[in-house]
Amino acid sequence: MTVGGSPARFKRTARRNRRNGDSIPRPPPAAPEEAAGCSVDGLRLPSEPAAILPKDFFLVDSLELAPRLLGKFLRRDEVVLQITEVEAYRPNDSACHGRFGITSRTAPVFGPGGHAYVYLCYGLHTMLNVVADKEGVGAAVLIRSCAPISGLGTIEERRGRKAEKPVLLTGPGKVGQALGITTAWSNHPLYTRGGLEVLDGPAPEKILVGPRVGIQYALPEHITAPWRFAIAGTPWISAPKNTLHPP
Repeated sequence: MTVGGSPARFKRTARRNRRNGDSIPRPPPAAPEEAAGCSVDGLRLPSEPAAILPKDFFLVDSLELAPRLLGKFLRRDEVVLQITEVEAYRPNDSACHGRFGITSRTAPVFGPGGHAYVYLCYGLHTMLNVVADKEGVGAAVLIRSCAPISGLGTIEERRGRKAEKPVLLTGPGKVGQALGITTAWSNHPLYTRGGLEVLDGPAPEKILVGPRVGIQYALPEHITAPWRFAIAGTPWISAPKNTLHPP
């Protein structure tokens, strides 16, 4: 199977260091077809070609969709990323953009599940969200971190840095930059071929949960709600990590 363009090549230094007892994380394999069915740094790669997820996959509560997105793939052209960390945003959630009602910016959040909701944070960082649930609900899942699977050269060019370490993709703004998307992608259907797609992938063996990041403006019960989810055992997770724990 070929997913996205030419496979990236990673150095093997980290693997040797791990065998010697160091804790330097080893990046995941360059492309799913090179290690089909194996598990690396908490990421399991598929043994069969990944298909685009159907629209029905997204038509559930964001709190259910969020952990289901872990291990799935984002693809745009030659770039393929595996989703490693997400956050759920729900209706009547004081941290959700839906709290502002339907505006020109937030309208995609109230659209049908499976569409993209893309916004700028601080006018700089492009944040990719996957809209959840039925039309009119107003819920989404923020993609916080990913692991590079294919198109590393393009990812590095878009990010403006060369790196094999998780700092390359651990943060929602970094993910948006790596995919090369803008707010023009907001409302794009992620279940159709071409452009930006969400592909099927294996569910992680173990996950971590914890409170969401950077929502100090929200109500106390929403600040502490354990609506952040990450794949256990992978270094491709954003800070802070010490608030994540097994469910």
